[in-house]
Amino acid sequence: MLNAMRDHHAARAELRGDCERCFGLCCVALPFAASRDFAVDKAAGTPCRNLGEDHRCGIHARLRQQGFTGCTVYDCFGAGQQVSQVTFGGRDWRDGPPGHARRMFEVFPVVRQLHELLRYLTEALTLPAARPVHAELRRALDRTRELAGGTPGQLAVLDVAAHRREVDVLLLRTSELARAGVGGRRKNRRGADLMGARLKGADLRGANLRGACLIAADLTGADLRGADLIGADLRDADLTDADLTGAFFLTEPQLNAARGSAGTRLPGSAARPGHWTARV
Repeated sequence: MLNAMRDHHAARAELRGDCERCFGLCCVALPFAASRDFAVDKAAGTPCRNLGEDHRCGIHARLRQQGFTGCTVYDCFGAGQQVSQVTFGGRDWRDGPPGHARRMFEVFPVVRQLHELLRYLTEALTLPAARPVHAELRRALDRTRELAGGTPGQLAVLDVAAHRREVDVLLLRTSELARAGVGGRRKNRRGADLMGARLKGADLRGANLRGACLIAADLTGADLRGADLIGADLRDADLTDADLTGAFFLTEPQLNAARGSAGTRLPGSAARPGHWTARV
């Protein structure tokens, strides 16, 4: 288990976007529409107007103030540097033969999905309660890593949705094992529409909140210990003084999209977002 924790911490560092080793792929390959998250429209394959020649964001320190909150809650899980430096061998999307950029932009979202799965599988292996499925988790981890290391041609034709479905079955079993030992009613709110829900002080210990819509939900002081939060939409959710100790499959993008305070208790491996306000 100690080795699994070491691997988890090492993997979390690698499975996080490193802009210094990327050619600004998320700022070019992905589209976005003018909304509360983005100040302007941008088509897929078109460089963001804020992207410099050095592949760095010209307003990185002022993204929220400039209307690009969506950029601050995005993480490629390390897919950017993987595609830039490994899949395409360090060749910039602005260089190369015809079709090079298009293929690079096509492959990037695929690798991003695979790296997200690597993030969950690595964490699953640190959960003591999931020991009965650790061997299956390791096999899935190795297979996913193998797929992510494929050639551009292999990645372009990969049925990543099918692989996600296979892995999700295993992650759900992991979740059931991990939550079985948590006190409380272990509510099943999988995929629930809880937008704007008043859940202040709610007992959500060991809850299944996979894919739940918690946009702008009031979770002030809620007890989310040991909850499964994979894919939960926490945009503008208020986590002030909430307890997420032991919550799992919780990512940095989810926390960055939420609101919290110095009193919000987080899992040991989670970093507190810099924009969260300190408790007065």
